[in-house]
Order: sequence, then C-alpha cells, then structure tokens
Amino acid sequence: MSTAASTATVTVTGMTCGGCANSVRTEVGRIDGVTSVDIDLASGLVTVDGSSLVTREAITAAVSKAGYQVTA
Repeated sequence: MSTAASTATVTVTGMTCGGCANSVRTEVGRIDGVTSVDIDLASGLVTVDGSSLVTREAITAAVSKAGYQVTA
C-alpha cells in the first residue's frame, strides 16, 4: 500500500542566515514521511514534500523545536 505524496508550504519567522535554515531543515526532515525540505530564506517560505501523513501540525512542531515560529 503506497501513501499519496503531498506538498505543504509554511512561512517561518526569525530565520536570518543559512545556519537558521539548516536548523529548520534538519528538524523538519526528521518527520516520518518527509522526502524533501526546501527553504527560501529571503521570504521565509519552507516547502515540505512527503507523504500525505505529514501534517501541518507536525511541521509546526518541528519548526518550533528548531527555535522558530510558523506564522498563520
């Protein structure tokens, strides 16, 4: 049984450098089902590809664990 792929994009505040982006990328990448994390540092957009089991709540929790916040 395969799980459908999905893409989610969230805006993260507080990232100011490559190190910040790497921290977010690492934490979000640890979510089960995530296949890729793309970060646009200038806009704060974080795009997550993965299975349909990857929820916005899980992404928000991972971003928070990295020390940043997802905006509404």
